Amino acid sequence: MFVKICGTTTEEDALLAVAVGADAVGFVFAPSPRQVAPSRVADIVSRLPPEVLTVGVFRDETPERVVETVHRARLKAAQLHGHETASEVRWVAERVTTIKAFRAGDPLLGRAAEFGSPMILLDGPSPGSGRVFDWRLAEDVPAAARVILAGGLTPSNVAEAIATVRPWGVDVSSGVESAPGHKDPRKLRAFVAAAKLAATPAYHASREGPYDWQEEL
Repeated sequence: MFVKICGTTTEEDALLAVAVGADAVGFVFAPSPRQVAPSRVADIVSRLPPEVLTVGVFRDETPERVVETVHRARLKAAQLHGHETASEVRWVAERVTTIKAFRAGDPLLGRAAEFGSPMILLDGPSPGSGRVFDWRLAEDVPAAARVILAGGLTPSNVAEAIATVRPWGVDVSSGVESAPGHKDPRKLRAFVAAAKLAATPAYHASREGPYDWQEEL
């Protein structure tokens, strides 16, 4: 099970996420209480293991600025969390590994393949709210998509979410925090452990591993 810890603002939290088994660490560049500067992120990721997928989160930013910031911050991927068009997402995806986020119930979800993103993040109707949405809405996602489930996940509900939706991965931010932008070590450890334990039998981490972003470079 691919696990992404998002809303990371400090080196301590990034290293902790990796230490407890997270596969990816996300940094928010869009307006948010968890927003961080690219220069700060570049300093943090320089201390992370190379196998960790480091992700910059953007919302309604120009494709050119997205790619420029990803490179400036020394990240490996971009997560597009706004109203980006399919052509804009494809442009970014041709240059960096890309995760396209959709809100549950979005009519465009059924056409996700047109965006050219290897991974799809499914969030609640109000991204960043920390609220759980009706997981039955995940049925609208194309069957072949690599879905990362987000939206109100916590150590106590992530196993149920995985059993219900059968995603390729999960994403958490506020569900493992002690305060906005600050992770709680116990919650973080419990979340990763619960997600890994609840992984579906079809996922063989020892052979396949997470998405191979290196093939995109």
